Amino acid sequence: MKPNCDYHMHTPLCGHAEGAPQEYAAKAVACGLEEIGFSDHAPFVVKPLPGITMKPEELPVYHKMIEDVRARFKGRLEIRIGIEADFIPGFEAKTKAMLDAYPYDYVIGSVHFIKDWGFDDPAQREKWSEHNVNAVYRDYFELLRASARTDFFNIIAHPDLVKKFGHRPTQDMTKDIEQTAKVFQETGVAVEINTSGRRKTVGEMYPALRDLTIYCKAGVPLTFGSDAHKPEEVGCDFDKAVDLAKKAGYKEYVMFKERKIYRRISL
Repeated sequence: MKPNCDYHMHTPLCGHAEGAPQEYAAKAVACGLEEIGFSDHAPFVVKPLPGITMKPEELPVYHKMIEDVRARFKGRLEIRIGIEADFIPGFEAKTKAMLDAYPYDYVIGSVHFIKDWGFDDPAQREKWSEHNVNAVYRDYFELLRASARTDFFNIIAHPDLVKKFGHRPTQDMTKDIEQTAKVFQETGVAVEINTSGRRKTVGEMYPALRDLTIYCKAGVPLTFGSDAHKPEEVGCDFDKAVDLAKKAGYKEYVMFKERKIYRRISL
């Protein structure tokens, strides 16, 4: 069994994805998916990040792209419009204004930066040697909790992205994850199983089984995302993602429309 929706995929507007939206949609149909959602990288609110996020002036282009592909696949595939936005402390007002400017079916919140360090950026990978790994993990989970508390986001992306390059803490992070799960449950955000981790250095999905089990026990809803940056990655490893979800104790996943959970599907 595989999930019938993929809520995390990108477009060339972010500068590091390949293929037109209709190619992603066609792959989704070929995979047997019933619903997909595009969630490209929102403009960065601190400064321009060419090659990483959209530009502010590209937001209307993005929405038109998705409306066009939605019309083209009408009756064959449900297509939701989402966006992935970075949580940056101190820029909440600017982030909210950007997200409120357009209608979305869901907003994915992500943490890619600790202060001004893009910890998952291959170009900044060497900076890991300048940091205490345990402190990085604790800072990361604190930022996840703060992002959920903003009430900006419906889904929290790849909730252990900090492991991307294989750096592991030497201290037990269970309490940090439990605290994070509690905040997620209280604020109503979902977590995703993001299969792209299997295509990265770490070689495993986000999040790991231990973390996902904690989220499940806390009652945090679940979604699935391939984090596709190429059409051929749509729905990638979803069978393995379902296995992971079941091992963690999940019995269902959720689907979004107009910023609300509108459907629950049994695993």
